[in-house]
Amino acid sequence: MGPGDDLIAIDRVFLHERTGSVALRSLAAAGRPVCDPARVFAVTDHIVDTLPGRTGTLVPGGDAFLSAIRAETRNAGIRLVDVHDPDQGIVHVISPEFGIVLPGVTLVCPDSHTCTQGAFGALAWGIGSTEAEHAMATGTLRMARPKTMRVTFAGALPPAVTAKDMTLTLLARHGAGGGKGYAVEFAGEAVLALDLDGRQTLCNMATEFSAMTGFIAPDDLVFGYLNSRRFAPTGAVWQRALATWRALRSDEGATFDREICIDAATIEPMVTWGTSPQSAVPIGGRVPDQRDSGLSGQGFGQALDYVGLSAGQSLAGLPINAAFIGSCTNSRLADLRRAAAIVRGRRVARGVRAVVVPGSMAVRRAAEAEGIDRIFANAGFEWRLSGCAMCFYAGGPGFPPGTRVISSTNRNFEGRQGPGVRTHIASPETVAASAIAGVIADPRMARKGVPA
Repeated sequence: MGPGDDLIAIDRVFLHERTGSVALRSLAAAGRPVCDPARVFAVTDHIVDTLPGRTGTLVPGGDAFLSAIRAETRNAGIRLVDVHDPDQGIVHVISPEFGIVLPGVTLVCPDSHTCTQGAFGALAWGIGSTEAEHAMATGTLRMARPKTMRVTFAGALPPAVTAKDMTLTLLARHGAGGGKGYAVEFAGEAVLALDLDGRQTLCNMATEFSAMTGFIAPDDLVFGYLNSRRFAPTGAVWQRALATWRALRSDEGATFDREICIDAATIEPMVTWGTSPQSAVPIGGRVPDQRDSGLSGQGFGQALDYVGLSAGQSLAGLPINAAFIGSCTNSRLADLRRAAAIVRGRRVARGVRAVVVPGSMAVRRAAEAEGIDRIFANAGFEWRLSGCAMCFYAGGPGFPPGTRVISSTNRNFEGRQGPGVRTHIASPETVAASAIAGVIADPRMARKGVPA
């Protein structure tokens, strides 16, 4: 270990089919068993087909990944949530549904958005396949202690402003590298007022801030959600755990290496204009010039060339070809409810392809029980099975080159949703309003009953 490194215990390891089988196969080749298979979980989510009636994957070569994760988890005695499991879903969505993530646990996964689960008071972060091997073989990981940051959203959010808008505002004001080297605690009245789905959205994009993880102190909302989940403690053990979990908050007067405070009342619905999540402006704004973009001249020009925009151009009213609601960022029940409230009784604009992918099969069933699927279908949206789908392009189904997509995903990198696809990140409400209007549209107007 290097100077300043710590060896910490790892309570949970989660794997998915894109990287999990690689780690397990390498571990087996080295003759090292998984030290405690009961604390390791795996899921198929990244490349699974999301069309109704699916049998596996439509990604070229994807069947090899599915076969490998099935074989390696079986050999190691690890629980796999496979394609046809009724509780299948995106790893960061099903972990809390199962009660695998708990306050105070250390949870790692070879996926950068593992920090999503910090919304439950866990220390959760993304790792590489080699680190996953080490964690499974030893139950530990070596790491340097990160610096600490508190991001406070003070006051109350305006109507139609969401957790997605909060995190895009943070990125726009402080940059995609603003959290590098830090573990970030999100705090303040606006954070505590979020439902659990919103809190997960906020923590999910801590990785886009370059933070090691994002964390929200657990409260009764978290405890009530986790109570009686499949892998949560029960009886006297639950009561003892609860007493410990209530102490998982920063002490009054605690100091941090860095503090950021954002007035929640100043936040508006946000949308990105470039190829980084930090390249975001309020929906009524314009593409900035290079000086105000936070990018180098070369990076700024490359981003505008890719997205087909120019400095000074308005985003509201920009025609779109597609709308996507899904991903580990914004595919939970509350996300779908809010988007459906805007869509209800309306139709997707002519020429726009609109897709909804629930984050888990449990979310899908709950939405269908409320009739949300019918609202979307009647409006002209595709209603799909759960998975990462069009958030993560791996050579399978996607949008055609040149497509302009308004998307509830977390990344607008070049090619993230397909070669040449131009992605504008926004909240599910903004995606829904834009799908109906056929152009990037303000969800506040749609909520007022004004045509989007």
